[in-house]
Amino acid sequence: MPGQRRRKERQRRHDERHRPENVPGRWEPLFEAQEDAEVRDFLRRLRTEGTVIDPAHIRIDRFCGRLVHPTTYRVSVYVPDASA
Repeated sequence: MPGQRRRKERQRRHDERHRPENVPGRWEPLFEAQEDAEVRDFLRRLRTEGTVIDPAHIRIDRFCGRLVHPTTYRVSVYVPDASA
């Protein structure tokens, strides 16, 4: 597909720039839903339960829907590598 290499490189640079404190690690999915209201409720529950997660370590992705697949929202948390 034309431009695929350029898109992958741009995404890699974006991930490196937005990595919390430039600490090596990975993003792990916590929650996935098809309604943005469900995502907001999930994040609200995290706050009210006292789960301590730095907002800089949370990422919300929106995967745009098409005819067959509906739009999906994914909440991920950044997990630093154990060796760091």
